[in-house]
Amino acid sequence: MTGLAPFRAALAALPGPDAAAVAAARARDAVLTKPPGALGRLEEIVLWLAAWQGRAVPQADRVRIAVFAGNHGVAARGVSAFPAAVTAQMVANFTAGGAAINQLARSFGAEMQVVPLDLDQPTADFTESPAMSAAELAAALQAGWDAVDPGLDLFIAGEMGIGNTTVAAALAAALFGGTGWAGRGTGVDDAGLARKEAAVAAGLAAHAGHLDDPLEVLRRLGGREVAAMTGAILHARMLRVPVLLDGFIACAAAAVLHRAMPGALDHCMAAHVGAEGAHRRLLAALDKAPLLDLGLRLGEGSGAGVALGLVKAAVACHAGMATFAEAGVSGA
Repeated sequence: MTGLAPFRAALAALPGPDAAAVAAARARDAVLTKPPGALGRLEEIVLWLAAWQGRAVPQADRVRIAVFAGNHGVAARGVSAFPAAVTAQMVANFTAGGAAINQLARSFGAEMQVVPLDLDQPTADFTESPAMSAAELAAALQAGWDAVDPGLDLFIAGEMGIGNTTVAAALAAALFGGTGWAGRGTGVDDAGLARKEAAVAAGLAAHAGHLDDPLEVLRRLGGREVAAMTGAILHARMLRVPVLLDGFIACAAAAVLHRAMPGALDHCMAAHVGAEGAHRRLLAALDKAPLLDLGLRLGEGSGAGVALGLVKAAVACHAGMATFAEAGVSGA
């Protein structure tokens, strides 16, 4: 695709859930050998998958985890506990299979894809100018779009980018208003947190008057890997592929779609609430209830990778349990 127009057109033509598949999945659940509702949110997971896969018996066999990586000009303001060089170093670690997300993908049988995005060319410092040109934003959205294929049962977007919790905080502040979105990210001290808060405030001031359009917010305050996640989540919706949302940064990327079109995240479920202070607040703004609360703050898609185990469990129970009639068990 060329330019932003195709992405805007996609937002205006979002497919809806498959109500017939949901009804069929609910009917099967009602005759499985358990009391109604006894599997709690595992049953909710099954109905969500059925809605977007269009299957009465959902699957979780073909799962892709794509980790997008980008560098940020705002990192030069001392907003991270680690130098920007760590982004490329971690990309090498992902590629070699040495990161946490690699272990989770291997444990749950997911495909891994690593997508570095112009790591030698950081975005502009958003406190001074827009982070990306329109062409750079379109290229990043396209990189994410291309990471999602037809036929996937589930998609997870992860990220790596020193400085990107600052970017996510700026996006959340621009999209939802208010203050206090910046957190400690990689573990910055009080002085580092103050620098993050100042950078977010400066970014909002620099771009005031240009923040009514969510895609423009993404261009001015975002980053390549964040925009790639936005593009991936949008393409997943167009292909009716369910998405597990990871942490604060992934949810900030998703929030762009939420603000651009009501219901744009109906195909998404929140995997977890992380330790980054504003993640819970952001999930509330997205009206998403997290599956897990484990104090994670790694990124990479790791929270969603852990929650993938729950998805697999839900699918296995729904597909494999006997019905009352099959088991010769008296139903209610």
